[in-house]
Amino acid sequence: MIHTSERVSLKHLLTVEALSDQEVMGLIRRGQEFKKGAVWQSAGKQFFATNLFFENSTRTHKSFDVAEKKLGLEVIEFEASTSSVQKGETLYDTVLTMSAIGVDVAVIRHGEENYYDELIQSKTIQCSIINGGDGSGQHPTQCLLDLMTIYEEFGHFEGLKVAIVGDLTHSRVAKSNMQMLKRLGAEIYFSGPEEWYDAQFDVYGEYGQLDDIVEKVDVMMLLRVQHERHDGTESFSKEGYHQQYGLTVERAKRLKKGAIIMHPAPINRDVELADSLVEGIQSRIIQQMSNGVYMRMAILEAVLEGKA
Repeated sequence: MIHTSERVSLKHLLTVEALSDQEVMGLIRRGQEFKKGAVWQSAGKQFFATNLFFENSTRTHKSFDVAEKKLGLEVIEFEASTSSVQKGETLYDTVLTMSAIGVDVAVIRHGEENYYDELIQSKTIQCSIINGGDGSGQHPTQCLLDLMTIYEEFGHFEGLKVAIVGDLTHSRVAKSNMQMLKRLGAEIYFSGPEEWYDAQFDVYGEYGQLDDIVEKVDVMMLLRVQHERHDGTESFSKEGYHQQYGLTVERAKRLKKGAIIMHPAPINRDVELADSLVEGIQSRIIQQMSNGVYMRMAILEAVLEGKA
């Protein structure tokens, strides 16, 4: 049990590499406490949160909604399609407005990488920023809920073999996870189309063919093919991608008995993995989604206590 004095305190959550190992483990343990029914003691103060999503989202957006309500926060609704963004308002001015009217924390997803740099350098904007995904950059809250899911399963990271497979170049989930898992002692394997692999990932793990990796790993983490970030020139058919790079039923039979299957979702069924595996016995995809609420509760608590 983490005592109050040991709880994580953050000003913002922008990237995973800005967190210490102690902070990562503190957030994981606090997420587990919330999952077991812990309640945040906010000292009776009223806090306001807003979710500014400029890209489509179901899991991240709605799990933040649920997390905020579970913590007792007042949620200020925002829809980009009906806001002054349609009149040309910049992200900076949207956040400036939210800060001025008393919002304490803004969860933001935006198509521009590192969008948050300008916001946190402002002397006027006072609300804390939680990065809900920046372009093809990072997705720290997804990384942390993935870590929570892995830790629940194995109780450690040191020595675990983790495969990250699929659209690596365009995945902010992959970038966040490879950095933190490597730091925590996991052994990383990459697979997927070679044209979607970048040599900069070599410092985190090794690239190989999925058939050569599948029997080795403890965690098989599939990534969504992000068609919206491609230029339309990829030559893979749905069936062709699945057979060459996806987790087919036949490949899944070669997984170790205790191995788990993960995916950040949304899932292209029968592309990244076979439809029958999504809710199968080795899948932890539903658990990832559930854990998303509890981890985001832990993150929100850490940021709000940081403000206090």
